[in-house]
Amino acid sequence: MLEHIARTVIAAARKAGATAAETEVSQAFGQSVTVRKAAVETIAYHRDKGVGVTVYVGKRRGHASTADFAADALEAAVAKALAIARYTAEDPAAGLADPDRLARAWPDLDLYHPWDLDVDAAIELGRETEAAALAVDPRITNSEGASVSRGESEFVYANTLDFLGGYRSSRHHVDCSVIGETDGAMQRDYWYTAARAPEDLMPVAEVGRIAGERTLRRLGARQLGTLECPVLFEAPEAADLLGAFVHAVSGGSLYRKSSFLLDSIGTQVFSPLVNVREEPHLPRARGSAPFDNEGVSTTARQIVAAGVLQGYFLGSYSARKLGLASTGNAGGAHNLVVPGSEDLPALLRRMGRGLFVTEQLGQGVNPVTGDYSRGAAGYWVEGGEIAFPVEEITIAGNLKQMFRDIVALGNDLDTRGSRHVGSMLVARMTIAGS
Repeated sequence: MLEHIARTVIAAARKAGATAAETEVSQAFGQSVTVRKAAVETIAYHRDKGVGVTVYVGKRRGHASTADFAADALEAAVAKALAIARYTAEDPAAGLADPDRLARAWPDLDLYHPWDLDVDAAIELGRETEAAALAVDPRITNSEGASVSRGESEFVYANTLDFLGGYRSSRHHVDCSVIGETDGAMQRDYWYTAARAPEDLMPVAEVGRIAGERTLRRLGARQLGTLECPVLFEAPEAADLLGAFVHAVSGGSLYRKSSFLLDSIGTQVFSPLVNVREEPHLPRARGSAPFDNEGVSTTARQIVAAGVLQGYFLGSYSARKLGLASTGNAGGAHNLVVPGSEDLPALLRRMGRGLFVTEQLGQGVNPVTGDYSRGAAGYWVEGGEIAFPVEEITIAGNLKQMFRDIVALGNDLDTRGSRHVGSMLVARMTIAGS
């Protein structure tokens, strides 16, 4: 069905006078259940669909979209896109992807695994997750709830270069957040599991247990005075740092000159310990894709080798603005893998004395200068072991220096998202507390 709609849109664009056109047709549906204190708090269903069409009249571009798959609605969307194109200024970088970059064959990446989970079963899984968290300790006194969700989606992309391709994918998720209390002070923490296939999800009782244990460890949190010390970022927080790097070396930031890593190809941007590889074809992984949002083939490649930047993340438009070629990243980076060699206890011992960050708050990142300042919580470490939890602190530095100051990487890779990185030890940052 979606392929037929895509062909209809492309044919309508050609007939209406577009010199080139592209379209993406998508639909998705899902179910989510939230349980709090064993009672059902929310049950939600969603079903979305849409068509986006981009047309080119020479180097003039217009875009329109509709959620209506009827033939007259598709023709109206094409007409609107053409009307917009005729009134926009010419842009030399506008246009479809280069024909020789388009995928003509691609692998099955095993991304589609529906979860046959009805509402009653989802409610029971939510209750089991929450009960496991509350059972950890009597000091876990309250719950923000446990959620169980499943989702499926499908899309097709087509253009006037005779490319037509698409695939189905799925994404399932279970999370839990609980509250602990001691001496009148409360803390909260959470945990979650996410996967393409339901059998790859962590057992829900384990999700609840981890959420409860993480909350328990935060009870009795203290503040710190202002100091400088090493900072160890837990794997999910290290993924955020990697995200800041991706933004800085992505096409939009580069051609707008709004990046702290301008003109950095071939330069040392990380510690020599750091290697980053893009792996778009990992089976069942969150960031896997056989081609990007423009139909350009995705390929495995080295992004950072021994700390030296090897390549940017570019779609066709940003590549032309920079005088380069698309890297198959229209729509963003794919799976980024950062190998590490030490487990978390070894990283704590290596740090000796410093801050172990398990949560960051707010944005606080200047993408132009690299200045970094975010609220944080975690644990103070003495003698290579966790001494006590800390809260209401701010960590500050500059990403250019922080990246070069990475002194160790963990093998505890968090593979729930598209950035597969373990815990990351930075030699020195400023901590501002009370």
